[in-house]
Amino acid sequence: MASELIYRGGHEAHPPTSGGAGYTPKPEKRLLWLSRPLRYLLREQRLLFVLVGMALASLLFILAPSSSSSYGSYSSAIASELALRSAMDHHHHYQRSAVEAASRGFVGGKVPLGIKRKGLRIVVTGGAGFVGSHLVDQLIARGDSVIVVDNFFTGRKENVMHHFGNPNFELIRHDVVEPLLLEVDQIYHLACPASPVHYKFNPVKTIISFFFSFLVDFVFLCVFLVVKLATFPLCFGLHKTNVVGTLNMLGLAKRVGARFLLTSTSEVYGDPLQHPQVETYWGNVNPIGVRSCYDEGKRTAETLTMDYHRGAQIEVRIARIFNTYGPRMCIDDGRVVSNFVAQALRKEPLTVYGDGKQTRSFQYVSDLVEGLMRLMDGEHIGPFNLGNPGEFTMLELAKVVQETIDPNAKIEFRANTADDPHKRKPDITKAKEMLGWEPKIPLRQGLPLMVNDFRKRIFGDHSDSNPSTTTTSKSTGSGSS
Repeated sequence: MASELIYRGGHEAHPPTSGGAGYTPKPEKRLLWLSRPLRYLLREQRLLFVLVGMALASLLFILAPSSSSSYGSYSSAIASELALRSAMDHHHHYQRSAVEAASRGFVGGKVPLGIKRKGLRIVVTGGAGFVGSHLVDQLIARGDSVIVVDNFFTGRKENVMHHFGNPNFELIRHDVVEPLLLEVDQIYHLACPASPVHYKFNPVKTIISFFFSFLVDFVFLCVFLVVKLATFPLCFGLHKTNVVGTLNMLGLAKRVGARFLLTSTSEVYGDPLQHPQVETYWGNVNPIGVRSCYDEGKRTAETLTMDYHRGAQIEVRIARIFNTYGPRMCIDDGRVVSNFVAQALRKEPLTVYGDGKQTRSFQYVSDLVEGLMRLMDGEHIGPFNLGNPGEFTMLELAKVVQETIDPNAKIEFRANTADDPHKRKPDITKAKEMLGWEPKIPLRQGLPLMVNDFRKRIFGDHSDSNPSTTTTSKSTGSGSS
């Protein structure tokens, strides 16, 4: 046997030799991966079983055509259902678009046939008052859900009692100077004493009832001022934290994305030097007079409303309301129409302040409510004058009251009150053109409706009651507001 010698000492290894012949490796097997599956398939007649299974499956499909047709019908049914759902989705999308257009763009128009208007969720501050309760009536009749917020300082629960039990009506006893959290689509902000007797009774409360929201809102707007100083007026910072009501409602509108309507007043024009008054007139107001708590309060409320619109992109509307009359007015609120009617019914002299040549314009409450709703649902911010351009002197108004109630009623002249405007007449051209609104009920037609309401409330349901048994009215010294 030949011995093998292994070299370990060098970088090269010398392979051993045997008999002088060289080493030859075994040749590499090609396609080994293919031969193994084939051998597996051919063993034990596996290929035969595969072919037989395929034949049976083909025979089954040939002999059972009903299954195929049912599958086809099922597929067609699915396709039909999908098409129907797509058509319904398209219809619902069209319906939503039509409803939004009807509630926004086509104010006062007819809703297309077959499309029901979607009711809104609306809050009305001061909704138990004179104007607010009539507004609530129309909103509920339209199909909206209404939340009335009132502290009953001038409002009366009797004005909205007929809605108790209606699932679309809610009543919250609340003062707007305190924060309020609600989820709503629209906010009609009417809360504020509007008659001279009431706003002179507590002037500080009157001006406070117009403004500020939470401290958070104030901080937010101050920060916004710093960031966007060029577009947010500096005057907002002057109001600080001593004013509450209007900004509470503006803060609510900002948080929930609601549209906000402010009911301002013709008093923002003061004792006007322009006649009739247009919306671009800046007014002539005594900032320190006995009426200034109301005049300046409303002027500042308009300022804050526009600040929120420009600074926080809130949708806002501003209405400047001129003298309004109708059922549910407070009997002794000091306004000239209610004064004259109550005095004539009680057989008292009609008190005329000054020489009686001051002029006012009187609109019936239903006309005002229509104007407010058109303004809210329209696309114009305002301000808009909402009033009846029919102008009457105080003596002419007294004559109409005499004709309606008691031709023998006497007229008593008294000294005029401070800052009583000499003339007041709205120019409603802007409301006619942009809102398609104008008053329809003249004074001689609307006054008897108010008289019937006052007669029932003063004497009860019996109009022939002895007026001497009723409480006599007190002199309010409110002038011709």
